[in-house]
Order: sequence, then C-alpha cells, then structure tokens
Amino acid sequence: MTASSNIETFLVDNLLKNSYQTWQQLKAVVSVAHKNFFTQLKDTLFPTEDNQLIPLTPEVFKILQERFSQITEEDWQDAKQGVYPYEILFDGDVGYFLSNYVKLLWDHPLAWYRVQQKNFIDLPTNIDLEKYPQYYRRNFHYQTDGYLSDNSAQIYDLQVEILFSGIADAMRRRILKPLKEKLPRFSQDTKILDVACGTGRTLKLLRATFPDASLYGIDLSSAYLREANRYLLSQFPEELPQLMEGKGEAMPYQDNYFQAISNVFLFHELPKPIRKQVIEESYRVLQPGGVMVICDSIQLSDSPELEVMMGNFPRAYHEPFYNDYINDNMEEHLEKSGFHVESVNIHAFSKYWVATKSF
Repeated sequence: MTASSNIETFLVDNLLKNSYQTWQQLKAVVSVAHKNFFTQLKDTLFPTEDNQLIPLTPEVFKILQERFSQITEEDWQDAKQGVYPYEILFDGDVGYFLSNYVKLLWDHPLAWYRVQQKNFIDLPTNIDLEKYPQYYRRNFHYQTDGYLSDNSAQIYDLQVEILFSGIADAMRRRILKPLKEKLPRFSQDTKILDVACGTGRTLKLLRATFPDASLYGIDLSSAYLREANRYLLSQFPEELPQLMEGKGEAMPYQDNYFQAISNVFLFHELPKPIRKQVIEESYRVLQPGGVMVICDSIQLSDSPELEVMMGNFPRAYHEPFYNDYINDNMEEHLEKSGFHVESVNIHAFSKYWVATKSF
C-alpha cells in the first residue's frame, strides 16, 4: 500500500470515527434532556410519595460516563475490524423517529397515571389474555397495553434507546463478535434463532453481520412480530427471517436445530423458574457445538458500585422480577442445563454470557 493510500485510509477512518462519536453523543444529549425534563414534569403532575428514586452520586455519574465512552470505543473497533459493517453504526430513520416520538409523548401521561395508581394490569380488552402466561400479563414499564398492541410495539425501541441514553444498539451489537467467532466451525446453512425477538432490532444486526444465515425469531407478542416484519421488510425485502409467535420456555422447534441462539434483554423480565426453562429449551434446540449469547442487565455481583441505579430501575418502571434477576446465578443455571460457560463480560450497563453445547 502506498503512502498516499495509507494517508487516505487514515483520514477516512478518522472521519468515520468522529462522525460516529458525534452521532452517539447527540443521541445521549437528546436522551438525557428528554429524561430530565419529563421526569420533572411527571413529579409535578403525578407526584408519588412512596416511589421516590434515590439520587445518584457524582461518583456514579462518573462511572456511567466511563462506561458510555468505553462501549462507544468497543463498538467502533468491532466495526473497524470487520465484525459488522460500518453502516449499522449510523442506524436512524428521522421520519420514523419523529412520528413515534409523538406517540411516545402521548403515552407518557398515561404511564404516569398508572404509576401513581400502582396499576400495572391495564391491558387491551379485545385480546384473549388467557393465551399468554401469567408473568406476561402486565404493563412492563407501565406503558400502554403492555407488549400487546401495535402502538406499544411502535414506540418500544425509542423508549429503550432513551432509557439507555442512545447506546441500546451498541449494547445489542456486543453479541455479534462472539457469534462470529464461534459460527465458522459449522458448514453452510447456518441457522440463528433470536429468542424474544421483539420488534426485530437484533435480527437486523444479525442479518447485517451474517448475510447468508437463515434467521429465525420467536416472541410472545403478535403485535411486536407484526412490527418486526414491517421493520425488517423495509430493511431487507428479500431476506426476511422466519418469525413465529411462541414462548421461549416451550419453543416449537425440533431438537438440535440451530447453530446459534441470541437472547437480548429478556431474562430480567422472567421469574426464575421460567429463566431456567428458557435456558433448558435453548439447550434442547441448539446443535452440539452450538453457541448461545445472552445480553441482559448488569447484576450486583459484577457492578456493586451501581447498586443504587439498579435499585431505582424497578421503582421507576414496573419490573417485578428484576430484583431477583440481579441476584440470580445465571452461570449456575446454564451449567446445570448442560452448557459450558465460555465467558462472562460487562459492556456498559449490560452483562453477557457466551455458552456452548458440547459435541
């Protein structure tokens, strides 16, 4: 490579990196401003005496900023090293964002009223709730309709992105490198299942990273699956994943079917017995030698310095199983189900388990 080519590559890399860092900082500023303003508005219009959050100390804010900077750098380095294409670092549809942001604003006072009334079972009357497990029949995050309407599905990703100050996708992307490291051991026709696929955000990242893989997604919500189908159709019209409505603890797939399984932001919303069942089912449908990568919240064992933040989370949102989750031993569940836990890592506010099924 000539000196001029090296200079050109250096300039392009730096331009892309600066653009990406600016994009992440912009999302962070908008998210924090949104949270601060609407938290104050909620406390004024819908005050609650017994649900006050514990203020975070300057030391905690410093830790949060360090973790934000670290994951931004990790995200950039993975793209630079070819784990996934640069384009997915700049994912954003301004028109879609604005239309859903208006819906999110409308949902705020409805959610605040539920918080004030301690009403977390305010679900649509036009659906058969009996077909859903008991743990699922609730307004997670106090959002309107729980996970059981098209409107809920349309604003969900925006809610999560604001909650995590613009790095939700960066945390999702941390599952891609270990998957890419483990999957080459298989031949063609790689099949990847995303458990609790929701609106399809993780499936989009998987498609960009594994363009030749057969992708599958399973979720309890037909509304979220409709949104996933719409979203993925707009992104990859000729490569739609196979989406199915169903439970992670009783998956309608044959034994030893998939080479890889991803699981993002699910386990903290499950009671412990169901967590174990999802892991056991994942082991059943995974091929020998296959890999499962889990991304979920940090826990007290790895981030005791953020205990106050973790304690605030179920106070601010309806997350009835979260306190149990942050004290749970996920490695033990994985190993008892037959998995070999290869690594456990922390990135920003998420924890990651990479586990394989023995040959």
